[in-house]
Amino acid sequence: MTTKYSEDHEYIRLEGTDGTVGISNFAQGQLGDIVFVELPAVGTTFKKGDEAAVVESVKAASEIYTPVSGTITAVNDALDGEPALVNADAEGAGWLFKLSVSDPSELDGLMDEKTYASHNE
Repeated sequence: MTTKYSEDHEYIRLEGTDGTVGISNFAQGQLGDIVFVELPAVGTTFKKGDEAAVVESVKAASEIYTPVSGTITAVNDALDGEPALVNADAEGAGWLFKLSVSDPSELDGLMDEKTYASHNE
């Protein structure tokens, strides 16, 4: 399992050609208390960089972009009733959506965990 990060603070955790996408722990900390999450519809296809979801906090609303191109295969329905899961476990139970990656070469442009950590210093 590999995790990559975008400059916009999304992560994608890969298992084969399937990816789980969410916002990084750093991003949820910057946003503050998350009060609402708007998720994409299963079956929707996005290109890398497309807006796929919105996370609203007490501070602001933030667009969530797909770090790679693909088709949505699942969304985290638990966030409907408990959007604060993103704050509690952003890179675990607070994931946003899963997608089938259509162009694995796009992953090359993302950062590994070490590079991402230094990017936020």
